[in-house]
Amino acid sequence: MQKLLIFPYNGNGLEASACLGKSMDLIGFVDDTPGKQGKTPHGHTVFGREAFSKYKEALVLAVPGSPASYLQRKEIIEGLGINPSRFASVIHPSAQVSEMARIGCNTLIMAGAVITSNAVIGNHTCILPNTVIHHDAEVGDYTLLGSNTVVAGSSRIGKNCYIGSGALLIGHIIIGDCTLVGMGAVVLNSLPAGAKAVGNPARII
Repeated sequence: MQKLLIFPYNGNGLEASACLGKSMDLIGFVDDTPGKQGKTPHGHTVFGREAFSKYKEALVLAVPGSPASYLQRKEIIEGLGINPSRFASVIHPSAQVSEMARIGCNTLIMAGAVITSNAVIGNHTCILPNTVIHHDAEVGDYTLLGSNTVVAGSSRIGKNCYIGSGALLIGHIIIGDCTLVGMGAVVLNSLPAGAKAVGNPARII
């Protein structure tokens, strides 16, 4: 079994630990917060960054980020100093991923997600449960998609975006880099880089 470290010990990390198939053996979590380090209530160990060098054979899944910190994801992940060849991609056994889709490194795809033909999922992305990404859609590097999100065919989501749970994106639109789309938003038009959009239909705020 391939050994794995998950960074950090947060909600995404805990959910990731439930997505592992039989081919991966979770050594533990890595977190920079001293108060989180040690044994967890569920018996896992939370290490400091020294675990990356102690367990050199282990792959790493790095899943930081929230609506408040998504813009720092690239900086945080690059700051780990992990050789790209060590990054794992984790796909829950119940997710459906087309053989014609392309999945990047350090990507987490949670339970019930569906990724169809010719979709492209970039590096360092998180796709939460029951999200559907249709044909020919693209999701940029360092982007997070909340649960129950629907991305229609041929849409393109830029890098370092955060798409809130339940959002619906119509086909053939472009979401610019570093954009936040609120929970339940219905996006009918392209959004520029750095936008924050909410509502039905979505409006920039």
